[in-house]
Amino acid sequence: MSRKKVTIAELHEKKQNKQKITMVTAYDYPTARILDQAGIDVALVGDSLGNVVLGYESTVPVTMDEMIHHCKAVSRGVKSCFIIGDMPFLSYQVNHEKAIENAGRFIKDAGCDAVKLEGGSDMAPTVKAIVSAGMPVCAHIGLTPQTATMLSGYKVQGKDAESARRLIQSAKDLEEAGAFLIVFECIPDFLAARITEELKIPTIGIGAGKDCDGQVLVYHDLVGLFERFTPKFVKQYINLAPMIKEAIGQYKTEVETGVFPGPEHGFAMNKKEAEKL
Repeated sequence: MSRKKVTIAELHEKKQNKQKITMVTAYDYPTARILDQAGIDVALVGDSLGNVVLGYESTVPVTMDEMIHHCKAVSRGVKSCFIIGDMPFLSYQVNHEKAIENAGRFIKDAGCDAVKLEGGSDMAPTVKAIVSAGMPVCAHIGLTPQTATMLSGYKVQGKDAESARRLIQSAKDLEEAGAFLIVFECIPDFLAARITEELKIPTIGIGAGKDCDGQVLVYHDLVGLFERFTPKFVKQYINLAPMIKEAIGQYKTEVETGVFPGPEHGFAMNKKEAEKL
């Protein structure tokens, strides 16, 4: 029996019933199919594709066109997962009109169910504008990679009382603005647990402890395909990169030594027809 399409109502119900939400990033059709078949709740087409797929040093260079391209591929591979498209840097910060227009591309053109954007209380009016235009928004606070330079690098946020209070207020402001979900990245476990308890909307953690309503990991980290670095909060469930390199190395050797392709990999011609040549 095929699984039904995951909805916002279902995600909110999971929070109420204390059932954990699962989210994994996806950037292409085959990965999307795998997540869908594995029963993952949410496929996040993250701008992390800049790092793990496109080879950028950060998420900042990622463009709208690149995001839309990958979101389309993911939407073609998904039947049940709820799809969230990550709004890239400067696609929503300029003004509300531009933010609404770009959010619309994710929903209308790319087949996403919602969009995600980074920022705290300062982004609440933008969230409200997009939601008022009829599009669901997932918020993202704590370590916000698009503005990591302003945060003095990729560091844990909310470690002191003052910054923790700002994150608490940001979460409340974003919820009030209409966000249906909020991601916490790299904040102390205690703080994530407290905000999760105070919010009505579900929380998703990445480096934010086990008490969030759900968890998200980057697919390439989870399966061991990204070797440049591994964040502390990542659990690698399989290390595919060495296995793939070994397989490709074996292929190279077999081609060079004439082992591949063998007779079983080719197509025979009728002997009588061959004799006519």
